[in-house]
Amino acid sequence: MIKPSIQNSLLMVVLATLSLSNLVSARTQSVLITDFGAVGDGKTINTQAIQAAIDKCAADGGGILTVPAGTFLTGSVFFKRGVDLHLEKDAVLKGTVDPNDYPQVPTRWEGEEKVWTAALVNFFDMNDVDITGPGRIDGSGEAWMQRYPRDSLELKTGRPRLIGIQNCRDVKVSGISIKNQACWGLFILYSENVLVENLVIRAAHNIISSDGIDVDSSRNVRITGCDIDVNDDCIAVKSGKDEDGRRVNRPAENIIVEKCHFRYGHGGVSMGSEMSGGIRNVEIRNCIMEADNWAPIRFKSQPSRGGVVEHITYRDLVLKDTRKAFEFNMAWRMRPPLKPPSDPLPLVRNVKIINVSGTTDHVGDMRGLKDSPIINVSFQNCHIKARRGFLLENVRDLDLSGLDIEVEEGEPIIRRNAP
Repeated sequence: MIKPSIQNSLLMVVLATLSLSNLVSARTQSVLITDFGAVGDGKTINTQAIQAAIDKCAADGGGILTVPAGTFLTGSVFFKRGVDLHLEKDAVLKGTVDPNDYPQVPTRWEGEEKVWTAALVNFFDMNDVDITGPGRIDGSGEAWMQRYPRDSLELKTGRPRLIGIQNCRDVKVSGISIKNQACWGLFILYSENVLVENLVIRAAHNIISSDGIDVDSSRNVRITGCDIDVNDDCIAVKSGKDEDGRRVNRPAENIIVEKCHFRYGHGGVSMGSEMSGGIRNVEIRNCIMEADNWAPIRFKSQPSRGGVVEHITYRDLVLKDTRKAFEFNMAWRMRPPLKPPSDPLPLVRNVKIINVSGTTDHVGDMRGLKDSPIINVSFQNCHIKARRGFLLENVRDLDLSGLDIEVEEGEPIIRRNAP
């Protein structure tokens, strides 16, 4: 087994290769979607015109699909090898609100491989992918919610994610804006060597499941300089759910999130809840968490998951009026029908929280399972001011010596069922 110190050094070496210079596209031929009949009036549906431009660009040896200024309505489009996407200033790709415009494709949804709704913009089985701004991709999420509310029986398939990157290598997503994703914003699945930089992601707070970025069973990923305000996790790291996730058995690993600004969301950077393939070697650093974010440092799982989350570091974070600072919940969202516990049970271990300070309503909670406690979490130079304290349950080898807590109500540390 690699020791944690060596593991962290290895992570730095691997991710140092993910610089902008290494992932700059060499493609120069530009293809305008308007040359294929696309109209940016916000009314014309341009799916066929945009797909025709992609197909022609690929047939001619590749190049850059360029979206000029204007609002271009479209359903799902599918990029082909050798074709990048560039959105010029004031350019908007805007999703339609018709399920028929989004075909069903083989993918993974909420941790299980299945045929599911395609994203608005799809990159499958590609190498050397560039998606660049400064334009915007808009998922029309508020309109989806109005037409198909949570309990609607009319929508037989899922709402579309915004950008799907699946089974790709050497990817750069840079400088674009993401707005009102109908479902998850940027979805990265089974991919390697991915740089995500300088994105602005905004979703209205009535859009359910509007995660900002989801990294699913992917490796060597760097997310830097992003500004996120959504109505679910700002960033979630995942690796499959329950028996299907264990069958696929592909971890999410070697991931850095840095220099990001997390505003409202259900979590800052979350591990799980789909973590059955394992999550390891992740560092979140030099970020700001504020604006009533539910839990900037968040781990979630269920007894049925299995899998190991390990070697996770959160460092140099500033909290400003979040709901919690820390949430570790190994029995998250336990709603029937419940699956039987996995054997072995899921496990979270070897977590470092360093130089995390600020204000929050509730310091938080750390709840392991009775037969699988959370193991070896350490705090260094952390200072938290809160109204309420820190609840600990089923935790082992916890080092609180570097955590200073100032609370207005009750005890700073509440222990239950310590093994």
